[in-house]
Amino acid sequence: MDHFAYHNGVLHAEDVAIPAIAEAVGTPVYIYSAATLVRHARVFREGLAQLPSTHIAFAVKANPNLAVLKLLAREGYGADVVSAGEMDRALAAGIPPEGVVFSGVGKTADELVRALKAGIGQFNLESEEEGVELAALAAALGVTAQAALRVNPDVDAGTHAKISTGKAENKFGVAYHHAPGIYARLSALPGLHMRGLAVHIGSQLSQLQPLEDAFTKMGDLMRAIRANGQTITHMDLGGGIGVPYREEEVFPTPADYGAMVARVTADWGVTLMFEPGRVIAGNSGVLVTKVVRVKEGVTNPFVVVDAAMNDLARPALYGAWHDFLAVVPNGHAFTANIVGPICESSDTFAMGRDIDKVQAGDLAVFRTAGAYGATMANTYNSRALVPEVMVHGEAWDVVADRIDPATILAAERVPAWLK
Repeated sequence: MDHFAYHNGVLHAEDVAIPAIAEAVGTPVYIYSAATLVRHARVFREGLAQLPSTHIAFAVKANPNLAVLKLLAREGYGADVVSAGEMDRALAAGIPPEGVVFSGVGKTADELVRALKAGIGQFNLESEEEGVELAALAAALGVTAQAALRVNPDVDAGTHAKISTGKAENKFGVAYHHAPGIYARLSALPGLHMRGLAVHIGSQLSQLQPLEDAFTKMGDLMRAIRANGQTITHMDLGGGIGVPYREEEVFPTPADYGAMVARVTADWGVTLMFEPGRVIAGNSGVLVTKVVRVKEGVTNPFVVVDAAMNDLARPALYGAWHDFLAVVPNGHAFTANIVGPICESSDTFAMGRDIDKVQAGDLAVFRTAGAYGATMANTYNSRALVPEVMVHGEAWDVVADRIDPATILAAERVPAWLK
């Protein structure tokens, strides 16, 4: 469920008519519903209510907007971060350092030191080499780093290859069969407190079975490591639950997920950690765009919109689907290709799609754009960086300004030898 609905024939975000925002801010623009974010955060937490001890850390990479993080901090969420920049955002939003989990395969020494000084709650180590480096840095600072070892369980998530992270050929984590030895060696290092294991097999999973397979393997690994004399008090099960991008799609609910986790982990005796991202933020946002013109095509007309692949990259990167709806539908439909203005053939949102009939000047939205939308935006073709708005009931505010090409140009320098 989300809070984008038609009232008197006009699409609204909560109680605000989308044309009012578009007129004030311009297009393209992302709009987030605070009510949807809160609802999804609570439903996910309620789905895990039967588990005895949990920590939920929102995957900041899904949507790092400060207002989004602030809202989730108020809901008691921690943060899963993959860079020092994301850590800074989480802390600025009021998420306590102990609620931050630092993941990511390429943490630099500078980032590790910054995170140690900030006192974050857990480092998810991607390799033995990283653990050795972190231990030395922590010891030099006179602190002890709380850490978990990320393991690659070689389980196919059954999702898109670009967002699969748990197969043997993926870059994440250590090989499953090497994990006991690595965990033992890292546990012996001063400056490092190895307290658990971490796993994340991919994003946008539509079935629970791959997750159950991965968690079952992790439980076996946990027992083997404990039998070897090491301690495990925390198990990070990652994220990955998908959301429907098409109306007919059905995905597991947080309650379904929680029941599966409870069954698999019943005898683990640990704090279970979770890193939801898309399932919290995905349906909370839309990208509003304006039709530039409708161009005749060989087979179908081209609906050229002012949003582009630099504003919403998922269709170009993954062939991802986003529903396209007119803000003020006229009751008619047609089959068309939806494309952006960038000089790349990949700047295509849909081909041969049955959509609301639109014409130049009409407003439309790409739905389910609250995750991996604005965070992946860029300024290719010297285009402005897309702004973001948050709606709360009848109120709305710009929560990220449009950064225009002139501002970006002003940050560049011409060397003296070219002047």
